[in-house]
Amino acid sequence: MPLPISEIARELTHTRRVRYEGYKRADGLWDIEGHLYDVKSHDYALKTGVRRAGQAVHDLWLRMTIDARFNIRDVVAVSDAYPYAGGCETYGDAYRGLIGLNLLQGFSRAVRERVGGVLGCTHMTEMLGGFPTAAIQTFAGEMKEEREDGSKPFQLDACHALVTTGDTVRRLYPKWYVGDDKVNA
Repeated sequence: MPLPISEIARELTHTRRVRYEGYKRADGLWDIEGHLYDVKSHDYALKTGVRRAGQAVHDLWLRMTIDARFNIRDVVAVSDAYPYAGGCETYGDAYRGLIGLNLLQGFSRAVRERVGGVLGCTHMTEMLGGFPTAAIQTFAGEMKEEREDGSKPFQLDACHALVTTGDTVRRLYPKWYVGDDKVNA
């Protein structure tokens, strides 16, 4: 269902698109690619010059190669459009400092420590927040939900719909249901 139409007149001034794509590689690894694109619908004056309406203010790309355990094996970051030439694109190999991290264990904290603030590009770093979920969605259907070690599927208790005390888990994951009306065998 879309948002309701605004009853107040308004004019589009800015669009940000963030897209993630996941690829299964022939070597058994996985690539998750993120793309952030900002554009104004009007001419936009910057200290470095005017960006014409429709011309990208940010056009940023990040590819992360991971293994099946969500460990980061490689990172490549590219900035095609940015507002401050000679500054924005000079983060160098900062994002390669993420190699060795795990997307599901302490990732957000480590990102802040390694590329947060002045250590990286604000927008590139912000885009990293979607990589864990994009990786999980990329792996969906590729791995068993029920883990071989018998532990609870990772998605349970990770969102409102899949709380282990709720009806969805009672119906679809009865082994893991812990609600008050659980029938004890």
